[in-house]
Amino acid sequence: MSVNRMIAVPHYDVSIPASRWLLVFLIIFSVLSGCSSSNPESTPSPQIPAYISHSPEWAKSAIWYQIFPERFRNGDPANDPTPATLEGTWPYAKPEGWQISPWSSDWYEMQPWEKATGEDFWYNSQLRRYGGDLQGVMDKLDYISELGINAIYLNPIFESPSLHKYGCSMWHHVDNNFGPDPAGDEALWEMENPADPETWKWTSADSLFLNLIEQAHARDIRVIIDGVFNHTGIPFWAFDKIREKGPASEYADWFTILSYDDPVTPEDEFDWQGWYGVKDLPELAEDEHGPVAGAQKHIHAVVKRWMDPNGDGDPSDGIDGWRLDVAEMVAMDFWRTFRVWCRDINPESYIVGEVWWENFQENKMVNASPWLQGDIFDAVMNYRTGDALFRGMIDEKWQVSPAKMDELLAQVRNEYPLDKQYTLMSNLDSHDTERIASAVSNPDRAIDHNANSRDHQDFFLGKPSPEQQALQRVMLTFQFAYIGAPFVYYGDEVGMWGADDPDCRKPMIWDDLAYDDEITHPHGLPYGPYKISKDEKLFEFYRSLIQIRKSEPSLNHGDYTTVLAKGDGHFAFQRSFESEKILAVFNYGASDWTPGGEIFGKVGMNQWELLIDSNSSNSSEISSNSARIYKLRAQ
Repeated sequence: MSVNRMIAVPHYDVSIPASRWLLVFLIIFSVLSGCSSSNPESTPSPQIPAYISHSPEWAKSAIWYQIFPERFRNGDPANDPTPATLEGTWPYAKPEGWQISPWSSDWYEMQPWEKATGEDFWYNSQLRRYGGDLQGVMDKLDYISELGINAIYLNPIFESPSLHKYGCSMWHHVDNNFGPDPAGDEALWEMENPADPETWKWTSADSLFLNLIEQAHARDIRVIIDGVFNHTGIPFWAFDKIREKGPASEYADWFTILSYDDPVTPEDEFDWQGWYGVKDLPELAEDEHGPVAGAQKHIHAVVKRWMDPNGDGDPSDGIDGWRLDVAEMVAMDFWRTFRVWCRDINPESYIVGEVWWENFQENKMVNASPWLQGDIFDAVMNYRTGDALFRGMIDEKWQVSPAKMDELLAQVRNEYPLDKQYTLMSNLDSHDTERIASAVSNPDRAIDHNANSRDHQDFFLGKPSPEQQALQRVMLTFQFAYIGAPFVYYGDEVGMWGADDPDCRKPMIWDDLAYDDEITHPHGLPYGPYKISKDEKLFEFYRSLIQIRKSEPSLNHGDYTTVLAKGDGHFAFQRSFESEKILAVFNYGASDWTPGGEIFGKVGMNQWELLIDSNSSNSSEISSNSARIYKLRAQ
């Protein structure tokens, strides 16, 4: 979760088995002894058991697909949100005449109820609900499989009044508007003590999610979910208990309470610490070991619930891992404990952290190597590599040379352990940034910077030009050929564009729906018309890249070598595994280019089989804004 996005919108668990205490001690000792070396060839301390330190082999071959559930597909209109479901989240309003937003409407055009609020587009965008749900994801599993995806990352799915679900009211239930029986699910909640896992029920939404996991696994698709254990929403059950009982509440130490309500005054003095000051997101209290013991115990029960739902010791019916939100803001000790929990349940589970900004204003990202030493995470979301490509390929006035881009890429490789480089989530965008299709049409803006349509009227909001689309395909080719697991944000494959939140969260484009043209600009400027429909050419290009990635071992497991990084936008690298060699060549300069021996070596160009050209050319000349992947023919 991006700090920029959210501000723009307005000791160890006592339940750890005794047999694991020694393991936890050894992990902490190994870290304090210096296992956080940035040497890419470094291996975790032998004191960390292999089942803890290793990364799952499947993650090296993953093709990730991120789904923002509320905007992916409305598979069951009967469970759509109602005005009552808006309660407890910003902007704390239930407008007269509110209704579900039409899926295929012009994005910036405000509906009658939105106009009646007298507020602008950005205010109303936080009140919008489109009805996306888990049935919609299930209905499109074949689509996802046919694209070639084998791993899904779901943004938060737990009960929450917010559209993004990062401010939840409980972690042990799927949002009832994502399931088939919202009212029935609420009735089941009332039968529980949320603090006692023995009382927890399986709601219809929970059961649908377990069915989704089963159906995904039947298609050889792994599923991980967002874990938000740094903060909650205001309606979170334990936070509610604190508000109700004050300092006498047994959960009073779970959050940082700044002041309690004085019952003898008419004012409500209850105040708390929110994440980055955002009161919508009460922050869990921490010491040097992470959340307090009671909160850790509860989180452990949540982990077990979703990783082994029936508790039989076989994790195949559960999720395959976690994406952990704002992970650098939670104590490392807790994540070490969290990893032990996950590996005790599923030794092949995958844990990826959002470890992102060191200094947002200066566009300085965190060196995540301390989290990648085998005792915490298998991967992080690799915004750093995406940032290097933005600077080298998209920027114009700020553009860095191919040699400098190579240096930025090498810095990440040199700092991160080699085995973890293969499992990095290699993303060019996400729900927290402008989409890649909009990034290529807005140069000289660092990733996730100056891309909010509210604050930057000069940000181009429409469809990229053919030249910009060609550059997008160059960057995609690089992403799929480079070290790390490629990552597709839902809708990128069909040509969706959008500025930073909320515009990167438009409803998904589907063939069976007819969409209004985009003709409305949020600032009243001339705009469009832009036809909204699936970009078949881009979709097939994604499919081709995915098939190449899955069929060539070098791209999943191979060594990396820069072959060329100089000239006017000329770059090439080689991936090698056993006897196989793959060559990726890029011309993002202004002129066509005929590469020679400096690229193909002594064997010459004819010994290299062309697997794909981003502009569908097989000429010896590589055109401007073009990329190719070659494979060395058997000698």
